[in-house]
Amino acid sequence: MASTTRRRSSAADRRSALERRILSVIEELLSGGVTYTELSVEQIAHAAGISRSTFYLYFRDKVDVLLRLSGSLKTESHAIASSWRPCGPGGGLDGLARTYELILRHYRKHAALLSAINEVAAYDPAVREAWTADQDRFVDHVVTVLKEEQQAGRTPADIDPELAARVIVQGGGQVIAQQVSGSDGDDAALARELANGYWYGVYRRSHEAAAG
Repeated sequence: MASTTRRRSSAADRRSALERRILSVIEELLSGGVTYTELSVEQIAHAAGISRSTFYLYFRDKVDVLLRLSGSLKTESHAIASSWRPCGPGGGLDGLARTYELILRHYRKHAALLSAINEVAAYDPAVREAWTADQDRFVDHVVTVLKEEQQAGRTPADIDPELAARVIVQGGGQVIAQQVSGSDGDDAALARELANGYWYGVYRRSHEAAAG
């Protein structure tokens, strides 16, 4: 039994190492101006230093690669986003702005991959559905936070958590994608504006009511 466990762990480690290597070479290839659609399995395998047969041991095709890489990208960004809470250490408006800045930094580091995901999602249902499902994780998290804040009396009761969460996540996601793929703009300034929109749009009315 122990031997079987070690073999499975070894296989998982090899897959993880290969995914990291492929991510690196794909981002390098994409930074050269080629689109993901134009990339072939042969190019990816050659750049990663593996054979086509080895590639197909781990992945069905290059869309499967993109699905795995997009999952990793979103998992990391979700971890950043879910670490923030309105109250407590690292909370508040400043903490939210810092969280947005970390997310922008993360996506800018992988801007080529993010661009490839958006490119392929436009015509491939599997990638589009996976990307939407990943977004839903963010929405669910924001819904949970908003409901907790409503119960605590810190967020107006007339806010619809579901609708507000979709506006925050989907609207913010589009702005972030445009920022990291189309400009060298000031990420800190954008992070602050995103935080302002979230913070004051969700909390300000309750604060004003309390002050009145």
